[in-house]
Amino acid sequence: LGEVRGLGFFWAVELVRDRTTREPLVPFNAAGGDAAPVAAVVAACKERGLLVFSHFNRIHVAPPLVTSEDDLLHGVGVIDEALALADAHCR
Repeated sequence: LGEVRGLGFFWAVELVRDRTTREPLVPFNAAGGDAAPVAAVVAACKERGLLVFSHFNRIHVAPPLVTSEDDLLHGVGVIDEALALADAHCR
């Protein structure tokens, strides 16, 4: 993780290969195989019932404003599990 930022119910998780250099996990305008690491994280979230969207090296989370605390905690757990897939691409 490079950075987690947000406000209210709109958050982004920045994925980097190396925390020291902050090299993005996928390059700007990545497509196909270059975008695969982030695509795998998004797919893993979706398989577990959590819809997130990505923009290059960021995963965005914007749950409904009526989401319960239990559902939020479940969603954070899903993201944590899915991020394990990105670890294989990091230094």
